[in-house]
Amino acid sequence: MLARATYVNSRNNTRAIIYACIAVLSWSTVATAFKIALTHLTHFEMLLIASCTSLIIFALLLTFQRKWKLLSALPARQWGYFALLGLLNPVAYYLVLFKAYDLLPAQVAQPINYAWPIVLLILLALFAHQPIPPKKYIGMFISLGGVVLISVGTGQSGGMDIPVHGLLLAALSALLWAMYWMINNKSKDRTDGSVALFMSFLFGTAYLLVGAMIVGVHLNTLPGILSGMYVGGFEMGIPFIFFSLAMRKTTNPALVNQLCYLSPFLSLFFIAIILGEQIVFTTYIGLILIVLGIMFNQYLVKK
Repeated sequence: MLARATYVNSRNNTRAIIYACIAVLSWSTVATAFKIALTHLTHFEMLLIASCTSLIIFALLLTFQRKWKLLSALPARQWGYFALLGLLNPVAYYLVLFKAYDLLPAQVAQPINYAWPIVLLILLALFAHQPIPPKKYIGMFISLGGVVLISVGTGQSGGMDIPVHGLLLAALSALLWAMYWMINNKSKDRTDGSVALFMSFLFGTAYLLVGAMIVGVHLNTLPGILSGMYVGGFEMGIPFIFFSLAMRKTTNPALVNQLCYLSPFLSLFFIAIILGEQIVFTTYIGLILIVLGIMFNQYLVKK
Protein backbone atom coordinates (compact mmCIF):
# COMPACT_ATOMS: atom_id res chain seq x y z
CA MET A 1 0.00 0.00 0.00
CA LEU A 2 2.83 2.37 0.91
CA ALA A 3 4.66 1.56 -2.32
CA ARG A 4 1.53 2.27 -4.35
CA ALA A 5 0.99 5.60 -2.56
CA THR A 6 4.62 6.54 -3.23
CA TYR A 7 4.20 5.65 -6.90
CA VAL A 8 1.01 7.71 -7.20
CA ASN A 9 2.63 10.71 -5.51
CA SER A 10 5.68 10.43 -7.75
CA ARG A 11 3.53 10.25 -10.87
CA ASN A 12 1.41 13.20 -9.75
CA ASN A 13 4.52 15.26 -8.98
CA THR A 14 5.94 14.48 -12.42
CA ARG A 15 2.69 15.61 -14.02
CA ALA A 16 2.67 18.71 -11.84
CA ILE A 17 6.15 19.68 -13.04
CA ILE A 18 5.12 19.14 -16.66
CA TYR A 19 1.98 21.28 -16.17
CA ALA A 20 4.01 23.99 -14.42
CA CYS A 21 6.60 24.00 -17.21
CA ILE A 22 3.83 24.45 -19.80
CA ALA A 23 2.54 27.45 -17.85
CA VAL A 24 6.02 28.93 -17.41
CA LEU A 25 6.87 28.48 -21.09
CA SER A 26 3.58 30.14 -22.06
CA TRP A 27 4.19 33.14 -19.81
CA SER A 28 7.76 33.38 -21.12
CA THR A 29 6.57 34.05 -24.67
CA VAL A 30 3.92 36.67 -24.01
CA ALA A 31 6.15 39.75 -23.64
CA THR A 32 7.37 39.05 -27.17
CA ALA A 33 3.80 38.38 -28.32
CA PHE A 34 2.65 41.71 -26.86
CA LYS A 35 5.18 43.65 -28.93
CA ILE A 36 4.37 41.72 -32.11
CA ALA A 37 0.62 42.22 -31.65
CA LEU A 38 1.12 45.93 -31.00
CA THR A 39 2.67 46.35 -34.45
CA HIS A 40 -0.72 45.41 -35.92
CA LEU A 41 -3.21 46.56 -33.27
CA THR A 42 -3.77 49.30 -30.73
CA HIS A 43 -3.51 48.23 -27.09
CA PHE A 44 -7.32 48.38 -26.83
CA GLU A 45 -7.85 46.23 -29.93
CA MET A 46 -5.32 43.68 -28.67
CA LEU A 47 -7.08 43.44 -25.31
CA LEU A 48 -10.49 43.08 -26.97
CA ILE A 49 -9.35 40.09 -29.04
CA ALA A 50 -7.38 38.56 -26.18
CA SER A 51 -10.24 38.88 -23.71
CA CYS A 52 -12.74 37.31 -26.12
CA THR A 53 -10.32 34.44 -26.70
CA SER A 54 -9.82 33.88 -22.98
CA LEU A 55 -13.55 33.96 -22.35
CA ILE A 56 -14.03 31.15 -24.90
CA ILE A 57 -11.24 29.13 -23.26
CA PHE A 58 -12.79 29.51 -19.80
CA ALA A 59 -16.23 28.62 -21.20
CA LEU A 60 -14.76 25.43 -22.67
CA LEU A 61 -13.13 24.72 -19.31
CA LEU A 62 -16.47 25.01 -17.50
CA THR A 63 -18.02 22.68 -20.08
CA PHE A 64 -15.23 20.12 -19.67
CA GLN A 65 -15.46 20.32 -15.87
CA ARG A 66 -19.29 20.29 -15.95
CA LYS A 67 -19.49 23.36 -13.73
CA TRP A 68 -22.06 25.49 -15.55
CA LYS A 69 -24.59 24.73 -12.83
CA LEU A 70 -22.37 26.59 -10.37
CA LEU A 71 -23.16 29.84 -12.16
CA SER A 72 -26.87 29.54 -11.44
CA ALA A 73 -26.06 29.00 -7.78
CA LEU A 74 -24.16 32.29 -7.50
CA PRO A 75 -26.05 34.84 -5.38
CA ALA A 76 -26.81 38.27 -6.83
CA ARG A 77 -24.16 39.80 -4.59
CA GLN A 78 -21.48 37.64 -6.22
CA TRP A 79 -22.58 38.74 -9.68
CA GLY A 80 -22.14 42.35 -8.55
CA TYR A 81 -18.73 41.49 -7.12
CA PHE A 82 -17.56 40.00 -10.42
CA ALA A 83 -19.00 42.96 -12.32
CA LEU A 84 -16.61 45.18 -10.37
CA LEU A 85 -13.72 42.69 -10.50
CA GLY A 86 -14.00 42.49 -14.28
CA LEU A 87 -13.29 46.22 -14.46
CA LEU A 88 -10.01 45.61 -12.66
CA ASN A 89 -9.02 42.45 -14.54
CA PRO A 90 -9.00 42.17 -17.50
CA VAL A 91 -9.98 45.77 -18.33
CA ALA A 92 -7.90 48.20 -16.25
CA TYR A 93 -4.90 45.96 -15.64
CA TYR A 94 -4.33 44.87 -19.21
CA LEU A 95 -5.12 48.24 -20.77
CA VAL A 96 -2.40 49.78 -18.60
CA LEU A 97 0.02 46.88 -19.12
CA PHE A 98 -0.40 46.79 -22.91
CA LYS A 99 0.02 50.56 -23.17
CA ALA A 100 3.23 50.27 -21.13
CA TYR A 101 4.51 47.69 -23.61
CA ASP A 102 3.49 49.99 -26.44
CA LEU A 103 5.71 52.74 -25.00
CA LEU A 104 8.64 50.77 -23.58
CA PRO A 105 11.10 48.13 -24.76
CA ALA A 106 9.87 44.69 -23.70
CA GLN A 107 12.99 44.15 -21.58
CA VAL A 108 11.98 47.16 -19.45
CA ALA A 109 8.20 46.72 -19.18
CA GLN A 110 8.30 43.02 -18.29
CA PRO A 111 10.61 43.16 -15.22
CA ILE A 112 8.91 46.22 -13.73
CA ASN A 113 5.51 44.54 -13.97
CA TYR A 114 7.04 41.42 -12.40
CA ALA A 115 7.74 43.37 -9.20
CA TRP A 116 4.07 43.21 -8.16
CA PRO A 117 4.68 40.96 -5.08
CA ILE A 118 6.61 43.85 -3.51
CA VAL A 119 3.65 46.17 -4.12
CA LEU A 120 1.37 43.51 -2.65
CA LEU A 121 3.32 43.57 0.63
CA ILE A 122 2.71 47.30 0.93
CA LEU A 123 -1.00 47.01 0.09
CA LEU A 124 -1.50 44.23 2.64
CA ALA A 125 0.16 46.38 5.29
CA LEU A 126 -1.96 49.42 4.43
CA PHE A 127 -5.38 47.86 3.90
CA ALA A 128 -5.33 44.38 5.45
CA HIS A 129 -3.41 45.41 8.58
CA GLN A 130 -0.72 42.82 7.96
CA PRO A 131 2.48 44.44 9.23
CA ILE A 132 5.60 43.95 7.16
CA PRO A 133 8.22 41.94 9.10
CA PRO A 134 11.38 44.06 9.44
CA LYS A 135 13.50 41.54 7.51
CA LYS A 136 11.17 41.78 4.50
CA TYR A 137 12.23 45.38 4.01
CA ILE A 138 15.56 43.95 2.90
CA GLY A 139 13.88 41.99 0.10
CA MET A 140 11.74 44.99 -0.82
CA PHE A 141 14.74 47.29 -1.19
CA ILE A 142 16.65 44.67 -3.20
CA SER A 143 13.74 44.35 -5.65
CA LEU A 144 13.10 48.09 -5.81
CA GLY A 145 16.79 48.59 -6.49
CA GLY A 146 16.40 46.26 -9.47
CA VAL A 147 13.42 48.28 -10.72
CA VAL A 148 15.40 51.53 -10.44
CA LEU A 149 18.40 49.98 -12.21
CA ILE A 150 16.26 48.82 -15.12
CA SER A 151 14.35 52.11 -15.30
CA VAL A 152 17.43 54.35 -15.25
CA GLY A 153 20.25 52.16 -16.50
CA THR A 154 18.67 50.45 -19.50
CA GLY A 155 18.05 53.69 -21.37
CA GLN A 156 21.52 55.05 -20.64
CA SER A 157 23.53 51.90 -21.33
CA GLY A 158 21.42 50.68 -24.25
CA GLY A 159 20.71 54.03 -25.88
CA MET A 160 16.97 53.32 -25.80
CA ASP A 161 14.14 55.81 -25.51
CA ILE A 162 12.58 55.21 -22.07
CA PRO A 163 9.65 57.63 -21.60
CA VAL A 164 8.81 58.41 -17.99
CA HIS A 165 5.06 57.95 -18.51
CA GLY A 166 5.78 54.46 -19.86
CA LEU A 167 7.66 53.60 -16.67
CA LEU A 168 4.79 54.96 -14.58
CA LEU A 169 2.30 52.83 -16.52
CA ALA A 170 4.45 49.72 -15.99
CA ALA A 171 4.58 50.48 -12.26
CA LEU A 172 0.81 51.10 -12.25
CA SER A 173 0.26 47.69 -13.87
CA ALA A 174 2.14 46.09 -10.97
CA LEU A 175 -0.08 48.01 -8.54
CA LEU A 176 -3.28 46.95 -10.33
CA TRP A 177 -2.25 43.28 -10.40
CA ALA A 178 -1.38 43.37 -6.70
CA MET A 179 -4.80 44.90 -5.99
CA TYR A 180 -6.51 42.21 -8.06
CA TRP A 181 -4.58 39.44 -6.31
CA MET A 182 -5.44 40.82 -2.87
CA ILE A 183 -9.16 41.23 -3.64
CA ASN A 184 -9.51 37.93 -5.49
CA ASN A 185 -7.55 35.95 -2.90
CA LYS A 186 -9.79 37.27 -0.12
CA SER A 187 -12.87 35.68 -1.67
CA LYS A 188 -11.34 32.63 -3.39
CA ASP A 189 -12.90 30.22 -0.88
CA ARG A 190 -16.40 31.43 -1.72
CA THR A 191 -16.28 30.75 -5.47
CA ASP A 192 -14.82 27.97 -7.61
CA GLY A 193 -11.64 29.12 -9.36
CA SER A 194 -12.81 28.27 -12.88
CA VAL A 195 -16.11 30.04 -12.30
CA ALA A 196 -14.32 33.11 -10.93
CA LEU A 197 -12.10 33.37 -14.02
CA PHE A 198 -15.06 32.95 -16.37
CA MET A 199 -17.16 35.55 -14.55
CA SER A 200 -14.37 38.14 -14.44
CA PHE A 201 -13.73 37.77 -18.15
CA LEU A 202 -17.44 37.66 -18.95
CA PHE A 203 -17.96 41.11 -17.48
CA GLY A 204 -14.59 42.38 -18.67
CA THR A 205 -15.29 41.31 -22.25
CA ALA A 206 -18.75 42.90 -22.10
CA TYR A 207 -17.22 46.22 -21.00
CA LEU A 208 -14.65 46.02 -23.80
CA LEU A 209 -17.32 45.30 -26.43
CA VAL A 210 -19.28 48.35 -25.28
CA GLY A 211 -16.07 50.37 -25.40
CA ALA A 212 -15.38 49.12 -28.92
CA MET A 213 -18.75 50.42 -30.10
CA ILE A 214 -17.89 53.83 -28.63
CA VAL A 215 -14.27 54.29 -29.72
CA GLY A 216 -14.33 52.09 -32.81
CA VAL A 217 -11.89 49.32 -33.73
CA HIS A 218 -10.23 48.21 -36.97
CA LEU A 219 -9.65 44.47 -36.85
CA ASN A 220 -8.80 44.05 -40.51
CA THR A 221 -5.43 42.29 -40.40
CA LEU A 222 -5.12 38.54 -39.98
CA PRO A 223 -1.69 38.76 -38.28
CA GLY A 224 -3.15 41.21 -35.77
CA ILE A 225 -6.13 39.00 -34.99
CA LEU A 226 -3.97 35.88 -34.67
CA SER A 227 -1.43 37.61 -32.44
CA GLY A 228 -4.25 38.95 -30.24
CA MET A 229 -5.68 35.45 -29.97
CA TYR A 230 -2.25 34.13 -29.01
CA VAL A 231 -2.06 36.70 -26.20
CA GLY A 232 -5.51 35.67 -24.97
CA GLY A 233 -4.60 32.01 -25.05
CA PHE A 234 -1.07 32.02 -23.70
CA GLU A 235 -1.15 34.98 -21.30
CA MET A 236 -4.67 34.93 -19.84
CA GLY A 237 -6.06 31.46 -20.47
CA ILE A 238 -3.99 28.31 -20.90
CA PRO A 239 -1.17 28.99 -18.39
CA PHE A 240 -3.62 29.71 -15.55
CA ILE A 241 -5.34 26.39 -16.22
CA PHE A 242 -2.10 24.40 -16.28
CA PHE A 243 -0.64 26.19 -13.26
CA SER A 244 -3.82 25.43 -11.32
CA LEU A 245 -3.55 21.77 -12.36
CA ALA A 246 0.08 21.72 -11.24
CA MET A 247 -0.78 23.11 -7.81
CA ARG A 248 -3.54 20.52 -7.36
CA LYS A 249 -1.34 17.58 -8.40
CA THR A 250 1.87 18.38 -6.56
CA THR A 251 2.85 17.46 -3.01
CA ASN A 252 5.55 20.17 -3.17
CA PRO A 253 3.84 23.48 -4.05
CA ALA A 254 7.00 25.44 -3.20
CA LEU A 255 8.82 23.76 -6.09
CA VAL A 256 6.01 24.57 -8.51
CA ASN A 257 6.07 28.21 -7.39
CA GLN A 258 9.84 28.38 -7.77
CA LEU A 259 9.59 27.25 -11.40
CA CYS A 260 7.72 30.49 -12.11
CA TYR A 261 10.92 32.43 -11.46
CA LEU A 262 12.32 30.96 -14.67
CA SER A 263 9.70 32.81 -16.69
CA PRO A 264 11.18 36.34 -16.77
CA PHE A 265 14.63 35.03 -17.69
CA LEU A 266 13.28 32.83 -20.47
CA SER A 267 11.29 35.84 -21.59
CA LEU A 268 14.49 37.83 -22.14
CA PHE A 269 15.72 35.02 -24.40
CA PHE A 270 12.61 35.26 -26.62
CA ILE A 271 12.79 39.07 -26.58
CA ALA A 272 16.36 38.97 -27.82
CA ILE A 273 15.93 36.19 -30.41
CA ILE A 274 12.52 37.07 -31.88
CA LEU A 275 12.22 40.83 -31.34
CA GLY A 276 15.91 41.48 -31.85
CA GLU A 277 16.20 43.70 -28.78
CA GLN A 278 19.75 43.91 -27.51
CA ILE A 279 19.42 42.93 -23.84
CA VAL A 280 21.67 45.29 -21.93
CA PHE A 281 23.67 44.39 -18.82
CA THR A 282 21.54 46.49 -16.47
CA THR A 283 18.41 44.57 -17.48
CA TYR A 284 19.97 41.27 -16.44
CA ILE A 285 21.25 42.64 -13.14
CA GLY A 286 18.01 44.49 -12.40
CA LEU A 287 15.87 41.41 -13.08
CA ILE A 288 18.14 39.26 -10.90
CA LEU A 289 17.74 41.79 -8.07
CA ILE A 290 13.95 41.82 -8.45
CA VAL A 291 13.71 38.02 -8.33
CA LEU A 292 16.21 37.74 -5.45
CA GLY A 293 14.23 40.23 -3.39
CA ILE A 294 10.96 38.38 -3.98
CA MET A 295 12.52 34.99 -3.20
CA PHE A 296 14.21 36.38 -0.08
CA ASN A 297 10.85 37.53 1.29
CA GLN A 298 9.00 34.38 0.26
CA TYR A 299 11.41 31.69 1.36
CA LEU A 300 14.00 33.13 3.76
CA VAL A 301 11.86 35.30 6.03
CA LYS A 302 9.71 33.46 8.55
CA LYS A 303 6.02 34.21 8.22
